[in-house]
Amino acid sequence: MTDRSNDFNGDLPKSQARLVSGFCWYTRRMIRKHFLVFAMDISECDYDGLTAETPIIFYLNHPGWWDPIVAMQVCQKYFPGRVFYAPIDQVAIEKYAVFKKLGFFGVALEHRSGSIAFLRQTSAILNAPNSSLWITPEGRFADPRDKNAEWMPGLAHLVAKHPQAVCIPMAIEYPFIDEVKPLMLCKLGPMVHGRDLVGVSKAECSVLLESKLRLTQESLAESVVTRSFNGFKVLVRTAQTPKSVYDWGRLLVCKVSGRPFELNHGKTFRSS
Repeated sequence: MTDRSNDFNGDLPKSQARLVSGFCWYTRRMIRKHFLVFAMDISECDYDGLTAETPIIFYLNHPGWWDPIVAMQVCQKYFPGRVFYAPIDQVAIEKYAVFKKLGFFGVALEHRSGSIAFLRQTSAILNAPNSSLWITPEGRFADPRDKNAEWMPGLAHLVAKHPQAVCIPMAIEYPFIDEVKPLMLCKLGPMVHGRDLVGVSKAECSVLLESKLRLTQESLAESVVTRSFNGFKVLVRTAQTPKSVYDWGRLLVCKVSGRPFELNHGKTFRSS
């Protein structure tokens, strides 16, 4: 494999395919350890037919630490031809320098120079072929039920500057239901074409895009509340290996009786 970065623009962050693949492999093991399943609903997002010249801006809510890992996994699974790029706090990227080779780039939006650098880098990304930009407009960790989280204006500026782009809202939740481990759930909403927002003020554009994400969050929340996951596809599932003496005893009884063994106690996302 070769370096997926190129000389298209000096402001384009680096993304090394071998490292990205290795990072995704490693984080899938982390997900398998800490979550019951990682499941995805893409039924409302018709992304087929997008050409390499069409940049994609994925904008998501920001409920927790796992969000960048979710984004990278979704990109690798459903958009394998796309190069992953995402802003991250400048202090964090200096502390974890390997992120600089995974498509992440540092931002310091509290300074004017940082905002200018952000717009310059995102412009380089959205002008490059096969690009995908993953951002969290809330700008801070926010509960998925928090509809009052501050919405930063950067997304509307990007759409105004790059009407050739499409925007895809993505909702994330990590709910506990009927097992010790939580679920990692994700849902893509309908695409918004930048060309349809030409002539719309940045304020109106921001309101429209936020409403699309909030509707996607509400749809995901309804699935959680009603325990209705029929449209979800499981990307990663926890290992069905007994961890306690009690579970090993259950496995032995099932083997002797010829019944299938199910490690989980609840019915949500059962493997059988």
